[in-house]
Amino acid sequence: MAVKAAPRRGGASGLRRGEAAAGWLFTAPVIAILGVFLLIPVLMALWVSVSDWAGRGSPLSGSVSFVGADNFAAVLGDGGLATKDFGTALRNNAWYVLLVVPLQTALALFLAVLVNRAMLRGRGFFRTAYYFPSVTSTVAITVLWTFLFTASGAVNDVLSWFGINGPNWFNDPRGILHLALGTIGVDTGPASLTEGGALGVSWWEWLAGPSVAMSAYILMAVFTTSGTFMLIFLAGLQNLGADVDEAAMMDGANGWQRFWRITLPQLRPTLFTVLTLGLIGCWQVFDQIYTGTRGAPSKTTLTPAYLSYQTAFQNQEWGQGAAIAFILFVIIVVFTLLQRWVLRDRPVSKRRIRAYESPSKGASS
Repeated sequence: MAVKAAPRRGGASGLRRGEAAAGWLFTAPVIAILGVFLLIPVLMALWVSVSDWAGRGSPLSGSVSFVGADNFAAVLGDGGLATKDFGTALRNNAWYVLLVVPLQTALALFLAVLVNRAMLRGRGFFRTAYYFPSVTSTVAITVLWTFLFTASGAVNDVLSWFGINGPNWFNDPRGILHLALGTIGVDTGPASLTEGGALGVSWWEWLAGPSVAMSAYILMAVFTTSGTFMLIFLAGLQNLGADVDEAAMMDGANGWQRFWRITLPQLRPTLFTVLTLGLIGCWQVFDQIYTGTRGAPSKTTLTPAYLSYQTAFQNQEWGQGAAIAFILFVIIVVFTLLQRWVLRDRPVSKRRIRAYESPSKGASS
């Protein structure tokens, strides 16, 4: 009986080395482009954030000195105007994220489930219509939104039909939660909220909610981004198998139970993608603010991204502007990791395992 010779390991390892070399050869141009246009600028911005560069000449020249964490301290702990502006921007953006991310995710999922139904006629038309705001220029939508939400704009005209006197949206700095409390006679907060605070902003101001002006931006963000995330959810829904859903239907589960217990758990990777992209986009909001109010009224639409630009390019505080950008980067990374931890796959608990095992054991006995 003939014995087959074992394959030589040297040939296989040489083949793998050749594949690795070919892989590096094909990816080298992309790596070089990312290094030149992404990695090097990021490293230079990091150096600017810890130096006293004044915006003139090269930041790598000998006249630029290392100042350590002074720029970060001026933003986070100095207690001056820079700290208060950053605290205000962080407060505004936090409310923006807190409202936009859940609303746009829920609306996108609802639209995806709606246009995924086989019985819906004209599904292609509705998909295009819902996605159209996402491909329209943000500048154009911001200009249009400014006209719609003026004191005599179309939005206030519609509200007047219901007897509501609409505000001057983009010029009203009042927080919506403070406005709601004002209707029941609460105009000032307790001393524990008005005297204490963080980053130069009192707790009472932190709890003011988004301003009326920022609320208009929140509505605009939900309107413009839900279409993009609808397509992502739609792709996830179309990749799900129908056998599990049909089995649940045969067991008597209604539509809501099938969606909550079967469809949504299978969409967890898609949901994580949508939430992550929404979170990053909301913390980096800039072009709407730059095109529209530029932080007005009373800095209630100021965001960290726009504050970084304003501090560096307008106030010529390049180190503080770069420091704000890196603080914002850390905030995004922390929230992304927290979100990933919340949406992680959890092992089935022993209590549920016993619940499924007990009927089978009883039947066997």
